[in-house]
Amino acid sequence: MTWAAPRIERTTSLGTLGVLPERQLLEGWLNWHRETLLTKCAGLDAARLATATVEPSNLTLLGLVRHMAEIERWWFRRSFAGEPVGDVFTGPSDGDEGFDGVDPAEAERDFGRYRAEITACDAAVAGHALDETFMATPGTALSLRAVYVLMIQEYARHNGHADLLRERTDGTTGD
Repeated sequence: MTWAAPRIERTTSLGTLGVLPERQLLEGWLNWHRETLLTKCAGLDAARLATATVEPSNLTLLGLVRHMAEIERWWFRRSFAGEPVGDVFTGPSDGDEGFDGVDPAEAERDFGRYRAEITACDAAVAGHALDETFMATPGTALSLRAVYVLMIQEYARHNGHADLLRERTDGTTGD
């Protein structure tokens, strides 16, 4: 049997986000976007996930999943929590942030790594206040709140890309 990205059950409803306290609001929006990316991939086999469908770009749905694992790790674990962890998929000097090197034979593994990274990132920030800061670059402090906003923005942009990729793959639209 050929592996396909699993269908997911949404755990976050947009209708309830507007009345939540700030931390739950930020976590809710981030989780909604995480689930949206997985929804865009659901049901596609590994070959289709690794196929670039919006020429001339080489962007793929699998590349987006890999990229978001890298970005999650970068902001939550490496930058905010200061964990001494390397990259999820790429070497330290290649700069592709997971987009390149997609291999359909590794799609199931890559999805597992993405989901594991989300769990690790959530654990890394659990119990920390939104006002807690770290030095993002010399002279530039960021709060955990800012990281949540950055991540929501990053997912929103890439989920737009995922919309186009999925529609070009099989005509599926919507979130």
